[in-house]
Amino acid sequence: MQPVPRFTPKPEWLKVRAPGGDTYHALKETFRELDLHTVCEEARCPNVGECWREGTATVMLLGDTCTRGCRFCAVTTGNPRGAVDVREPEHAARAIARLGLQYVVLTMVNRDDLIDGGAEHVARTVSRLRELRPDLVIEALVGDFVGNQGAIDVVAAAGPHVFAHNVEVVRRLTRTVRDVRASYEQSLAVLGHAKSRVAPGGVRLTKSSIMVGIGETDDEVIETLRDLRSVGVDVVTIGQYLRPTPRHHDVDRFVTPETFAAYERAALDLGFLQAASAPLARSSYRAAEVFLRSLLAAPDGEGAEGVIGGDVDGALARRLETARRAAAAVSAALGAEPAQSPVWWGRGEDAREASTPLVAASSLVRRT
Repeated sequence: MQPVPRFTPKPEWLKVRAPGGDTYHALKETFRELDLHTVCEEARCPNVGECWREGTATVMLLGDTCTRGCRFCAVTTGNPRGAVDVREPEHAARAIARLGLQYVVLTMVNRDDLIDGGAEHVARTVSRLRELRPDLVIEALVGDFVGNQGAIDVVAAAGPHVFAHNVEVVRRLTRTVRDVRASYEQSLAVLGHAKSRVAPGGVRLTKSSIMVGIGETDDEVIETLRDLRSVGVDVVTIGQYLRPTPRHHDVDRFVTPETFAAYERAALDLGFLQAASAPLARSSYRAAEVFLRSLLAAPDGEGAEGVIGGDVDGALARRLETARRAAAAVSAALGAEPAQSPVWWGRGEDAREASTPLVAASSLVRRT
């Protein structure tokens, strides 16, 4: 199949109105005031307005430079040389806690320059955020940590409600689309190990995401769904791949809404608790709603707090109001504190130029 020509108009189902409204603009202003950078904005996610109205946002940790170079991703590739803002877990947790969110996705760039891949950094953020906002649902969307089970355990032990790692594409395309250090089998192993760490008061669901329209067949999508279920993944999202720049992988096809609906039916038939499958679905698409519906669909039917008579919409509205009250209480307790300057751990000129003072952290840095 020939790739879709670069200037081909997008089909109607991929066109959305620009985000707006009082809630959107208020949150955007607050993010800037708190020095928080959301993936929602930087990736120009088409669902940003809908998610923010629902009280969901995705925040990137560990900087903006990824040590990997996947052909679908627009994040800058480079070597951070072990530089880590050691105050970020506290700052990010305090900033997020002061927002009226009911669900936050904490994601990260891959940090192969760190021995633990950044696992401890993510875990500290999760732990502190749980202390400040017990009502907030936290999803940790992490890299594969090069398959390091100890790093996976560190993140899981911090107690994110959802442990997420994206398989991204079908098995056949992994080698050509993802960085050479990633593998399909490794991603499945990460998800399977995380599933073994599900426990009361900690990780409750595991989650993954698939992009389509990048060269796969429908049969391969179903095969990937089977593979994800084989390692116990609870929730899956499936969305259309959109090429960020001409330097990235071609779009192979625009998958129709009817095909996405078929994927969703297949996923539910395979035993996923929830499947969000739509042209504009992304990892955090309608995440708060998906979380509650997943808990309702669980075999024991327990844990969907605040859902009365199956009324998820009503529960979401009540949770959002609770989140706003909790955020106001945290803001009052913390006071209007200015954002702290970063303190970097690392080595090399790049780290020295980034900020001062420096704290030696050779034990954290992967020597290559």
